[in-house]
Amino acid sequence: MIDFINNPKERSRFLKFCTVGIIGAVVDFGVMNLILYYTGANSRIASTISFIAAVISNFFLNYFWAYRDSREKSISTKLFQFFLVSIIGLGIRYLLFLTIENPIIGFCDRILPADFFMSVETAGHNLTLVISILIVLIWNFFANRFWTYNDVS
Repeated sequence: MIDFINNPKERSRFLKFCTVGIIGAVVDFGVMNLILYYTGANSRIASTISFIAAVISNFFLNYFWAYRDSREKSISTKLFQFFLVSIIGLGIRYLLFLTIENPIIGFCDRILPADFFMSVETAGHNLTLVISILIVLIWNFFANRFWTYNDVS
């Protein structure tokens, strides 16, 4: 296991990966909420579409910025590996939406004031997404660091 605390290069790479993740989260939240608002689609479908948009954004930002020294494998190989890691992450995320979304909506219903700026359902969807993103971030970082971008020193 890499010692992130004592290795400035790994610490920098992790911070860049997290920055890319924040940008991906903005893409993710934005796309999901636009789809929910304008189409009324199911939250799981909207979440899947927004996840794919974020994956595409994240791949290119990671490839050209966070892991720009990773060039032994072709971009197509890395894209395939990154996509596969992301599909597993999507599976984790989907399972989380299936299992925790309704309890979180119920929780939001109990704690949010009636005049809250968003509906209980929207708050529940977004809180579920926050939790899912944090869990999938951990999976994505380690799987990509040790498989997709294992050619960096």
